[in-house]
Amino acid sequence: MVLSRRQVTAAAVSAVPLAVAAAGTARAGGHRPRTLRIAGDSTAAQKYADAAPETGWGTALPFLLRKDLRVDNHAVNGRSSKSFVDEGRLDVVLDAIRPGDFLLVQFAHNDEKKEDPARYTEPWTTYQDHLRLYVEGARARGARPVLATPVERRRFDARGNAVPSHGEYPAAMRALAREEGVALLDVQALSLALWQRLGAEGTKAYFNWTPTEQDNTHFNPPGAIAVARLVARELLRTRVLAHRDVRRLDEEIPESWIEWPAPATA
Repeated sequence: MVLSRRQVTAAAVSAVPLAVAAAGTARAGGHRPRTLRIAGDSTAAQKYADAAPETGWGTALPFLLRKDLRVDNHAVNGRSSKSFVDEGRLDVVLDAIRPGDFLLVQFAHNDEKKEDPARYTEPWTTYQDHLRLYVEGARARGARPVLATPVERRRFDARGNAVPSHGEYPAAMRALAREEGVALLDVQALSLALWQRLGAEGTKAYFNWTPTEQDNTHFNPPGAIAVARLVARELLRTRVLAHRDVRRLDEEIPESWIEWPAPATA
């Protein structure tokens, strides 16, 4: 289904954490803060009270960035690089973006779904083609595009080794980043290494494992914070951000800081 611009705009606004939205009010006559805008899927998205304790890493990222660097999280459950564009969601992001902003793009989980033509992309052709739309759109508006390889799922083999789950998509994104000269955050490789260190049992404390659900894709607060920390460190390593832009990289982030707003009502 293709949504109207008005429907997409309403959905985009409701997807932004309330505190972030309030902080985004323009300062009349003052310096406009830079904004890091996230385009992505459910692993990054803001979650609401009916989904708790499921938490997207985009919700935890502001705790690791300076207060004058806003985070505008447009990530939405179930979207691929293709469906995010087809629904008009990239247009909403590009309409809001300003010179000096950043556009951080993480997709692949839903691009991989061959059974769904509305979302499926092929790694070395249509996936790269769609990612270029984000890159070119950001650059055309004076913003800096940043590509992030998809965070890994919790998947282990019989010998306890963390197993990659994203096929050729991370490699395709890495190749595109080199070709286009775009900063790459290799979240896939770093999260796979983290899950390996934690082990098959230890990782359960980072994913949305509850008495009624065993979710090996989405995170709980500790997992979201851990992945956000990987993202922040990569933003620093790749010199997208400077040391003055980040904070608390080696400090504990209390789980109580994570909030799940009430679902938006129509």
